[in-house]
Amino acid sequence: MRLLLRILGTLLIAVAVILLVIDGSRSLAANALVITPLDATWGQIHPDSLAALRGFFATRLLGPVLEVVINTLLGLPGWAVIGVPGIVIAWAGRSRRERVYIHQDLI
Repeated sequence: MRLLLRILGTLLIAVAVILLVIDGSRSLAANALVITPLDATWGQIHPDSLAALRGFFATRLLGPVLEVVINTLLGLPGWAVIGVPGIVIAWAGRSRRERVYIHQDLI
C-alpha cells in the first residue's frame, strides 16, 4: 500500500512540477508573473471533461455549495492544487521505520 501511495504521490508531484515550469516559462516570456489557474489549463487539455465535472456537481443535492468549492479550487494555480495533495500522499507512503546508520569506523 505504501508503494502505491509513493508512486501516486510522485506522479502528482511530477505533474505539479511540469505545470510550475510552464508557468515559469510563460512568466519569463511575458516579463511578468503569470499564474495559470487550473481551470484554464484543464480547459486547454480536455474541455469536455471540465464541462462534465461542472454538470455533475450542478445536479447534486448541495450543488450551489459544491459549485463554490469547485470554482475556488479551479481558480487556484494548477501546480498548487495538484502538488499539495501529491506531497501529502507521498508523505503518507513514506517508510516509517527508523534508519540505522553505521559509521565506517565501526565496521
